[in-house]
Amino acid sequence: MSRTGRSRLDSHDAAAQVAPLRSAPQWGERAAEPVRPAQRGWLKYYASRYATVENNGTFYRLPSSQTFADWRARTPEGFVMAVKASRYLTHVRRLRDPAEPVERLLRAAAGLSDRLGPVLLQLPPDFRADPGALDRCLREFSRAAAAVESRVRVTVELRHESWWTDEVRELLARHNAALCWADRLGRPLAPLWRTAEWGYLRLHEGGGEGADTAQPWPRYGEQALGRWMGRLAETWPDDADLFVYFNNDQGGAAVHDADAFASIARRAGRQVTGAAVPGGPADHKL
Repeated sequence: MSRTGRSRLDSHDAAAQVAPLRSAPQWGERAAEPVRPAQRGWLKYYASRYATVENNGTFYRLPSSQTFADWRARTPEGFVMAVKASRYLTHVRRLRDPAEPVERLLRAAAGLSDRLGPVLLQLPPDFRADPGALDRCLREFSRAAAAVESRVRVTVELRHESWWTDEVRELLARHNAALCWADRLGRPLAPLWRTAEWGYLRLHEGGGEGADTAQPWPRYGEQALGRWMGRLAETWPDDADLFVYFNNDQGGAAVHDADAFASIARRAGRQVTGAAVPGGPADHKL
């Protein structure tokens, strides 16, 4: 893995980032015994096992730049925090007049400095296709990133079928914005387009009817995880950056599945950044 003095977005090669999606209460409740860190120590403990996290809290309330800086201080060099964009931008304004909310988000997230990872735009499931609004929003991210002297990668989770057109696919590719791949119950929720040099996958819930279920619900079975690894490998070369997050929090399933997926990725010959080794010590990273 290469390291440079540039942003973390440019400082690694062939790295698959694999992690449970959230580091909130489920993580604290399921921390490996006998380790049960105090709540303030959850992020530091989490970052000793994983090299990335997707911060969903920013969707509900945007923290200050100082809070982002405090998170940076509690994580090691090379750690990456993906940030979910505010619902004010995606659900209230529905991408209209994006300049102010995009600039506010990036100025705050600049507190992460080299720890800032991709920004996730998750659109509402009833938000019908509006390519013009999406194009203006992605342009605004480029402009605002330049204003804070940063490079930002954006992934877009589109959830209404009206978006699945060649026009939208080409629009995303033009901005090097990754279409967010997503899964629920073992089934892709969107077309498996490659629209960027890098990829982003969110796995929400395993155990679909007829799938190779893994108990307890909502864990993913090894075959389902293997299929997703195969899709990623078929779509991106070995030197592409891939971010994989698990959102099936209940019962600590996300922690189990992230580790299982990392093992599958290693067996497939992929370099995995900072995922825990099942059965190994909590601070063991590859």
